[in-house]
Amino acid sequence: EGLTVGRGHSLDTAMRYQQRIDAVNYAMENDDGARVNHYDPAQLILIGVSRCGKTPSCLYMAMQHGVFAANYPLTDEDLESGQIPKPLQAYRSKLYGLTIDPQRLTAIRNERRPNSRYANISKCEDEVRLALSLFERNGIDYVDSTHVSIEEIATKILVAKGLREHMR
Repeated sequence: EGLTVGRGHSLDTAMRYQQRIDAVNYAMENDDGARVNHYDPAQLILIGVSRCGKTPSCLYMAMQHGVFAANYPLTDEDLESGQIPKPLQAYRSKLYGLTIDPQRLTAIRNERRPNSRYANISKCEDEVRLALSLFERNGIDYVDSTHVSIEEIATKILVAKGLREHMR
């Protein structure tokens, strides 16, 4: 009783599904600082050094929770200035940082570019130290992604940014 054959999903389910699809498309279009002039729709912008987990975290939050998340890699220039990069300054309230253990970062980067300056341990240590300094100086909350699953990273960020309503 009460079941309608062929009815399928409710309108609410269809709307949530479409929200997740739109969020995934947004995350992919706004990956790695690709479209710095398109941050208005973002609910969240992850920042951190290259290879610390920004992209998978954004895609997970989009797919699982329908969150519009962009990400921006902190460059050597950004890190040396110690300031929030210009394209992000108007979106300070949307920023959330990711950090990582320099040893782990070196291992990840060595898989991508073996024996390069990019993967050098002292470069990784410097980048991580400067990123943490930038986060702390500018009051940007952050999470260490070294020993934490993408699901845990997402939960911490969504709770911290007041986006719990997306956690269904």
